[in-house]
Amino acid sequence: MKELDYEVNFWRTKTGLEVDFVLGGGEVAVAIKSTNRVDQKELRPLKAFKDEYKPKRTLLVCNENTERVVGKIKIIPWRIFLDNLWAGKIIG
Repeated sequence: MKELDYEVNFWRTKTGLEVDFVLGGGEVAVAIKSTNRVDQKELRPLKAFKDEYKPKRTLLVCNENTERVVGKIKIIPWRIFLDNLWAGKIIG
């Protein structure tokens, strides 16, 4: 595992839209959901963040079994996300 030094923040609007982790000064936006099947409602906060800040990567981490992409948001199983995070593949 390589050592990375980057900012970790969160983002929340006055209307309650929230992104759990904003990494690397806005390079990557990550939302975490416990659902087995992501729907459009769960994508709304990431879409709003993406439209306003234009991150390089927008990820929704969840309990789905396989990766998929909806628009420009990558839906990724949590195990794959953690493997990629520890391998330095999320930022960089």
